[in-house]
Amino acid sequence: MSRYDEEAKYDRPKRRTRPRTKDRPSYDSAAIGFVFTRDRGRYACWVDDTDGGREVTAMKARQLGRTGVIVGDRVKLDGNASGDEGSLARIVEVLPRTTLLRRSADDDDPVERPLVANADQLVIVVAVANPEPRTGLIDRFLVAAYDAGMRPLLCLTKTDLADPDPLLSIYRPLGVESVATHQNGDLSKLREQLDDRTSVLVGHSGVGKSTLVNGLIPGADRAIGVVNEVTGRGRHTSTNTLVLRLPEGGWIIDTPGIRSFGLAHVDPEQLIHAFPDLAEIAETCPRGCTHTADAPDCALDEAVAAGRADAARVDSFRRLLASREGRELRETEEPT
Repeated sequence: MSRYDEEAKYDRPKRRTRPRTKDRPSYDSAAIGFVFTRDRGRYACWVDDTDGGREVTAMKARQLGRTGVIVGDRVKLDGNASGDEGSLARIVEVLPRTTLLRRSADDDDPVERPLVANADQLVIVVAVANPEPRTGLIDRFLVAAYDAGMRPLLCLTKTDLADPDPLLSIYRPLGVESVATHQNGDLSKLREQLDDRTSVLVGHSGVGKSTLVNGLIPGADRAIGVVNEVTGRGRHTSTNTLVLRLPEGGWIIDTPGIRSFGLAHVDPEQLIHAFPDLAEIAETCPRGCTHTADAPDCALDEAVAAGRADAARVDSFRRLLASREGRELRETEEPT
């Protein structure tokens, strides 16, 4: 006898899964955290509260998909955001960024590499000697700062070994502010520039970023390296990006030493907007003008000849433009 009745009609099994809904959870009351470091898929976040603040460990929620979370991001935290030992929260939303510092592997690489979010100042740390300063890399940092909408600050270290003025004279026409320091020296002027700001420290390996951090924040204990006497280059001692709170208020973000800084993401035509005085003059340039020294009928040349523009400032702008276009300064483009 057949197990099934051939004349009987069998209904389709009822669906037992819950129907999808367009309603999504509301995270209006979620804690707001500030991502200050990342380690193997775990994010350390700082949450301000009435007791002064707490550190919360979190992971990225699946619903974020490919949305990246980087150091400096302000995020919403769901789940256990108590900060208790062994607790784990979920990052469910990344709040809009005010600034984004980016770079590419080189000038031909279309892939952007976001470094830090929501910082308002880029501190370019440069040693005047040991290792020798590389203006090409400094120029690239400046281009990245202007592109990100960040205020650049030039911090010269090891000024007890050489005169900083020749280097400073190159950047005075750009109006870039600067401070000078040396080992075991007074850091009060630098502290004034960092107060109540979120500042990113960038620079070539061996220029003294970790020494500055240890001097600014007692107990930071950032590893300090030495400069190779043969190559004149520093060794990477800071291997991760880390945010630290300043005692007087504000944050500093220490980054690993960088030997190259690609700018494929920066549109050369937008760079001039970092120079409002020159941008106004450039509006009268012929259509498609590149504003380079060999550009025909460039209004910047006419303004310099007529005394309406500072020649040194135009030269500085064109140096940055050339740096972005990769037409010179190739000595800075070394493997990291």
